[in-house]
Amino acid sequence: MSFTNLGLSEPLLKAIKEQGYTMPTPIQQQAIPVVIQKKDVLAAAQTGTGKTAGFTLPLLERLSQNHPNINKYQIRALILTPTRELAAQVAQSIKVYGKYMPYTSAVVFGGIGINPQLAAIRKGVDIVIATPGRLLDIVGQKGIDFSRLECLVLDEADRMLDMGFIHDIKKLMKLMPQKKQTLLFSATFSPEIKTLASGLLNDPVLVEVARENTAAEQISQVVHYVDKTRKRELLSQLIKTKNWQQVLVFTRTKHGANRLTAQLEESGVLAAAIHGNKSQGARTKALADFKDKKIRVLVATDIAARGIDIDQLPHVVNYELPNVPEDYVHRIGRTGRAGKEGEAVSLVCIDEHKLLADIEKFIKSPIKKVEIPAFAPDPSIKAEPIQNGRGGGRGNQKNASKNIGDGRGSASSQRSRSSRGPSSAAKTAAHQRSKVK
Repeated sequence: MSFTNLGLSEPLLKAIKEQGYTMPTPIQQQAIPVVIQKKDVLAAAQTGTGKTAGFTLPLLERLSQNHPNINKYQIRALILTPTRELAAQVAQSIKVYGKYMPYTSAVVFGGIGINPQLAAIRKGVDIVIATPGRLLDIVGQKGIDFSRLECLVLDEADRMLDMGFIHDIKKLMKLMPQKKQTLLFSATFSPEIKTLASGLLNDPVLVEVARENTAAEQISQVVHYVDKTRKRELLSQLIKTKNWQQVLVFTRTKHGANRLTAQLEESGVLAAAIHGNKSQGARTKALADFKDKKIRVLVATDIAARGIDIDQLPHVVNYELPNVPEDYVHRIGRTGRAGKEGEAVSLVCIDEHKLLADIEKFIKSPIKKVEIPAFAPDPSIKAEPIQNGRGGGRGNQKNASKNIGDGRGSASSQRSRSSRGPSSAAKTAAHQRSKVK
């Protein structure tokens, strides 16, 4: 099947051809015709499957089916994403595929000034791509009107739930017309996602392109056991001896990302960190330098890495295993995209053996263990509890990480967050994390 069989018009087909694509991915084959038919969609697709084009292409086509008279502040489509990077990626997709179409769009997220974003919307746009927190700030300044909204897209809805955006989403939904098309994209059909979908979608078409909990087959996965204190040394050796030129490395915490980046730089490996405490300008520059291969290593936290889309990224390293098994699949999914082969390396210390077992159970497959004799673990070292990262599970993380990826940053958003008031459990968890970090 080619894109010409999916009901897309000539302007879109021309833009697709210019990007060098000829065959749609499975998620695109299934989702595009359904979205064009204006049906609600509940889609499960792992990262790297082409899901962004799976909703941006039919969304642009769908908007061409009618041309209503609308006022400047009124928008026709809204795409909500959990992080700044993902919002920027989706905005770029809209720009690229809508090149020959008359629609205008704006992207809004925290970490940068709100006034230019307000000005962009007030000029009149058809499509807004936004993170929930900054969009609520825009709403608070009466900078947007949802009364003529035709289509709402929730991208990476599972991560938005993890980050505690459900209340923000519900606030926004109350401002929107009941009669609209809603598209919900998630990595998995978890019980939480099904519950969310039942309240938002109307008789949705289910689209699922990969079995839940599976890692991409084209990704080579390997584990190296190593003592925690020697991980940095092993990582540097792997990068240099294997001549890796582009490596995405995951840590659990922002502090850990900064520390590792500094250590790599000291060992002669050009690196940069990307996480929620970095300014938007610093995050954008680090990602651009990594894509342009000006630096060899990008060290990222899970939340900041959502939305990172790098063609043919060859290597992903789990410097520290994630506490939540689903995050392992998201992490390694940054490589092995579009049919290309990729390599995912995990450096596992004695503290992380239980995490590794949980991951293997989740992906329903053992991961190959390769011993590096020079870095064989000291058998006398005993496991210690892991007290940083996402902690004991999703519940504590929701409030604690809520604004990391969103980067709302404005005074109004600070007041908004304060007025909601975290739970006592969240306060306790945050206090414990602050002591650790």
